[in-house]
Formats: sequence, C-alpha cells, structure tokens
Amino acid sequence: MGKQLLLVDDEPGILKIMGISLADRGYGVLTAENGEEALRIFHDARPDLVLTDIKMPGMDGIELLKRIKQESPDTEVIMITGHGDMELAIQSLKHEASDFITKPIRDDVLDIALRRALVRLSYKKQLKEYRENLERLVEEKTRKLVEAERLAAVGRTVAGLAHAIKNITSGLTGGMYVLEKGLELDNKSYLKEGWQMIRGNAEKVKRLAVDLLNYAKEREPEYQMLDPNVPAREVFELMVSRAGELGVSLKSDLAQDLPKAWFDPEGIHRVLLNLVTNAIDACTDLSCTPRIWEVAIRTSKPQGWAVEYEVSDNGCGMEEETKRKVFQTFFSTKGSKGTGLGLMIAKKIVDEHGGVISLFSDKEKGTTFTVRLPGKGP
Repeated sequence: MGKQLLLVDDEPGILKIMGISLADRGYGVLTAENGEEALRIFHDARPDLVLTDIKMPGMDGIELLKRIKQESPDTEVIMITGHGDMELAIQSLKHEASDFITKPIRDDVLDIALRRALVRLSYKKQLKEYRENLERLVEEKTRKLVEAERLAAVGRTVAGLAHAIKNITSGLTGGMYVLEKGLELDNKSYLKEGWQMIRGNAEKVKRLAVDLLNYAKEREPEYQMLDPNVPAREVFELMVSRAGELGVSLKSDLAQDLPKAWFDPEGIHRVLLNLVTNAIDACTDLSCTPRIWEVAIRTSKPQGWAVEYEVSDNGCGMEEETKRKVFQTFFSTKGSKGTGLGLMIAKKIVDEHGGVISLFSDKEKGTTFTVRLPGKGP
C-alpha cells in the first residue's frame, strides 16, 4: 500500500504487536505512547492515517483527534475503544473521526476500517486535484483576458463568472458528499452519481471560461457623434448573406434623416449583431413550426430618445419564464448550447449609454428586442 500510519497507544505491548501486524499489511508504521508524542511525530512526518486509542493518560484520543483535524482536516483518524466507551466513540465521530474499532481488535474489522479510510483519502486527493485544475484553468483564462485587454468592459461578467464558479464548486462538494455516502453504504450507484456530478461541474467551468475568452472581446468605449443608422446598416450588410444561407430573409427599415447622436459605434454594433444573430438562430431552431422565416432590423426616433433600434423575428418565441430570465447573468436562451454571455453584455453596453433594452415575445409567433438610446453621451 505504501501508506504511512501513526499508531498511538499507551500500552507498549499493543504498540509492538499492532505495529508488526500493520507493517505486514504494507504500512510504514510510526508509533507513539501518548498524545503529546503523537503530535510531535505528526508535525514532522504528516502521516496519511492515524490509529489512536481513545483513553490515554494526559492528552486523550478525542483531544488528539481535534488537534490533528485542526492542523490537517484531510488526515483520516481511526479510533480504538473498549466496549464500555461507546459514548466516547460516538463523540469522536462528531469530531470527524473516519471510524472506530473496539478492543479486542479483530483483523477483519481492522482491515475494513483501513480500507474505508484509504478510499476516503483517494477521493479527497482526486477532488483536490479537480479543484486545483479548475483554479489553474480560471487563472489561465483570466490571464489571457487581461493580456488581450478584454476585461475593461466586462467587469461584471468576470464577477458573474466567479459567482458561477463558486456555485459549481458547491456542486463539486455535493458530489463529494454523494461519494462518501456511497462509500458509507457500499452503494455503487451513489459512487457513480457522485463522480458524474464532479465531472459535469468541472466541464461547466471549462466551457464558461473558454466561451468568455472567445466571445467577450472587450475594448474601452469610444463615444462619437454619429448617424445612428451606421451600426444598423453595418450589421445588416454583414449578416444578410449568412441569413440567406440559412433560409432566413433579413430585412432592414432604417429611418431617414435621423439626427446624429452621441454613442459608441462599436459597442452598439456589438449589441445589434448579437440581437440579429439570436434572431436568426431563433428562426433556424428545429423545434419551430416551419414557415417563411423573417428577421428585420429597424430604426426610428421615438419622443424623448435619440434613436430606437428594433430587431424582430418570427421564430419560436419564448416561454414566460425564459422572458423573465433573459437578461440575467449567464442565462442562455439557447439552453446548454449557449453561455448566457451575449444578452448580458448587450444589456451592459446599453446601460452604459444610459439607454434601455426590452423585449416582447409571443410563443410560436416570434420575438422583438427594442433598444433605446438617449444620445447624450456617457
């Protein structure tokens, strides 16, 4: 096995006999005759397992257990107790002892306790590796984002990513709990379910980080006094061929003689491109009832606003619950395929302009997104 084990008992005879028995099982055995000596050895050697008697003069096994767990929560501690000390044994479990065995010690019972402790150590090690890999992945992607100067306009996106990772880490912890239950109950179904939870949540973090890097190209907003039709016209010309290839008719209806407004043309370009792309995707969703698919981009000047952009489609439309969540961080209208970044970034850009973005959607009839800008500058 190659595992190092610290054996603690105030009776030298027990130390010698059990030490030989454990060594025969393949353990590297360290021994201590009291709690104080055990702590000194533990500080120096950091064994993976501790097997200790509960009743000892001076520092008893319960106190030794507490001190070890404070210093090294992942160390597995098995308690040795007499038949009359069951209350102390139960108390030790409350302090996170991995198991307890009673004197006289039977070989088969000792083997089971040791095997369980080793499996727990293995799961903890693998879970730690998962977490460390996740941290390295997030650090790497964040560093690339910084180097590419993409974090300036997505501060809230990064915060949302951190929040999402925190939630996924909770999922990893839940997976560990299911694993431990599977171990405790010797239930293979629980063990399989636990690992699936851990692997699934690890993949979610990877997908979020990669999508954020690839999608959220950021820059400092550059506000200019321009014709509001410029970004709408650019997006139309960029997407009309792509829409046609997918069987969607993309139309534009841009108001003439719109007064110039103060806005960031690249930011508004991104907002409209995102909305038009989503509209085309809504039309090509295989779950929609087939029809002649149409997407339109329009501009107008409503009272009190410099410009109103409208992107509409006759696609599948949205459920009421989806409409309520559509601008929430990391919520995607595309289900598991999307990252939830696009509409969140669009709303952030519109908010920066002091504008408003809203939607109207009717199931099986289509969706319309409306963006209004004041045109007065940042």
